[in-house]
Amino acid sequence: MSTPYPFTAIVGQDDLRLGLLLNAVSPAVGGVLVRGEKGTAKSTAVRALAALMPQVSVVPGCRFSCDPVSPDPACPDGPHEDVSGVSRPARTVELPVGASEDRLVGALDIERALSEGVKAFEPGLLADAHRGILYVDEVNLLHDHLVDLLLDAAAMGASYVEREGVSVRHAARFLLVGTMNPEEGELRPQLLDRFGLTVEVAASRETDQRVEVVRRRLAYEDDPAAFAARWADEEARLRARIVAARALLPEVRLGDKALRQIAATCAAFEVDGMRADIVMARTATALAAWAGRTDVLAEDVRQAALLALPHRRRRNPFDAPGLDEDKLDDTLEENGGGDEDPEPDGPGDGGGDGGGGGLPPRGDGGPDTPPPPADSADDTPGRPESEPPGPAPSLPGQGGEQQPVRAGEPFRTKMLSVPGLGEGAAGRRSRARTEHGRTTGARRPQGALTKLHLAATVRAAAPHQRARGRSGRGLVVRRDDLRQATREGREGNLVLFVVDASGSMAARQRMGAVKGAVLSLLMDAYQRRDKVGLITFRGRDAELALPPTSSVDAAAARLETLPTGGRTPVAAGLLKAHDVLRVERLRDPSRRALLVVVTDGRATGGPDPVTLAARAARLHAAEGTASVVVDCESGPVRLGLAASLAGELGGTAVTLDELRAESIAGLVKDVRGAGPGNSDRRAA
Repeated sequence: MSTPYPFTAIVGQDDLRLGLLLNAVSPAVGGVLVRGEKGTAKSTAVRALAALMPQVSVVPGCRFSCDPVSPDPACPDGPHEDVSGVSRPARTVELPVGASEDRLVGALDIERALSEGVKAFEPGLLADAHRGILYVDEVNLLHDHLVDLLLDAAAMGASYVEREGVSVRHAARFLLVGTMNPEEGELRPQLLDRFGLTVEVAASRETDQRVEVVRRRLAYEDDPAAFAARWADEEARLRARIVAARALLPEVRLGDKALRQIAATCAAFEVDGMRADIVMARTATALAAWAGRTDVLAEDVRQAALLALPHRRRRNPFDAPGLDEDKLDDTLEENGGGDEDPEPDGPGDGGGDGGGGGLPPRGDGGPDTPPPPADSADDTPGRPESEPPGPAPSLPGQGGEQQPVRAGEPFRTKMLSVPGLGEGAAGRRSRARTEHGRTTGARRPQGALTKLHLAATVRAAAPHQRARGRSGRGLVVRRDDLRQATREGREGNLVLFVVDASGSMAARQRMGAVKGAVLSLLMDAYQRRDKVGLITFRGRDAELALPPTSSVDAAAARLETLPTGGRTPVAAGLLKAHDVLRVERLRDPSRRALLVVVTDGRATGGPDPVTLAARAARLHAAEGTASVVVDCESGPVRLGLAASLAGELGGTAVTLDELRAESIAGLVKDVRGAGPGNSDRRAA
């Protein structure tokens, strides 16, 4: 077994370490979501936490980690009566992003259940994680059906496995820890709310600290065991402090003044529901215990708000998480922040490395390593929501560039879907063959049986009962009789926006309306779990502003800073889109695409630009790409060039005036591709 990187050897990242340690002190806090760029020790810190967790006492031989003091009465391995427990380390169970449903919740042997009446159950990862840590790396990329199962288990503290009326239940209470890179997409709001705390991490910009990170990492990779031994004393002290804080936790008093501050803070920031209040109360109590105090102070409430509220106050996927700290301080002050008794009356004075808001020991000053400077991750905060984006840098050779125009107010769109029946990634847009959804038929299973079609199985077995010597009331079922249910659900698509940013589009009112429409569709794409890409064209060429990604907020940010000016190279934009879609088909052949071209159709620049644009459009039509053209032409005289372009694409044209009346999504619901490679033929 490989030696994990010591938790106390992590340089900086105070918020990350504090969030994890508070959950180790009080698992009732509800887990932590770690958001940040790649290479910031997110996974390293989570895996290192397992070595600090206190051991758990379990029933010997129980696959579900039952507590011998209060065993689960419904445990599939039970009943457990008058048994002595054995201690083992707390587990950290990792859930792979691509795991199957059976791997997560466990699998039932349907054949034995039907023929023998035996509940032969193989536990899954939720059973392994009971009373431990369930870690999901890249949690924002987890499939929707796995997210649903996690939500159910987190809400009920139990996992239910049901297959055609045969069910098994077992306890599943775990500390949920997730890490994610926001550039790859956001979490569903329901799962986001299930994380008690959230922390933002970023690489330090301090040279000395970066040097120390590299020095320690290289030393660990050269000899993991020796490196861990150097930090063994620090690890032991931190482990002992966690145990002491757990013992002190029941004695911590959450006074009425602290409760009022918690409630006032949640109300001031307009968070939904009451879970935020409860999580803040538990977090503030854990902070006090971590600092060695038995009273919750205003500073604990403040720190709890910074950890528990940022991810709960987002109103749409384009809101950056975060809190206005001045508003937080004013709210605490108005509700008695200055009236707290500064003298703690619990054991310990909250000084040393646990004073203030209960920050964890930094783990610096270990053997042979000088303490690094203070973490400077907070020196480069994200742009506040209220701050307008700066102007985009000017591009050479493109005169007449204008400053970016803010997007108009987004609006709710009707559903946009690609025709035909696909087989792409799970989502909420177009019809597709999926593992989840309504049952449409049955087939012989290919590999392990996951969804039994009971009626088809009975029909397959019925003609053979006499030959199989059936004598009783039970049905004699063989493996060849089993039938897999075929189901139809929804898939996510690739929505590729091709936006005209030329001088003819530069009128501020028109461009603001165009951006508002695209922003609305981006929000719809977020809700329907699509990938999105953004191509802009102006001047002499087209630019891939955002490669296809699940991060629609990144697309919205690029759209917001989009400059305009220059000629209108429509052909260049369509050819760039053709190249992008060709590469994406190689990467993910099952994900179908929808092309959304936003232009007034006035192709200019170069010889015969209109003919070149028509030829480029016919490339998409020949490959059956579903498409729509948003006609941004305005004024009393209209040339209808965008409608002609839509005809060449084999798609639909929509005028800009129709966007708010009915929305683009409603008008292109039945977009049809043309040519030998159309979507219907490919899905067949």
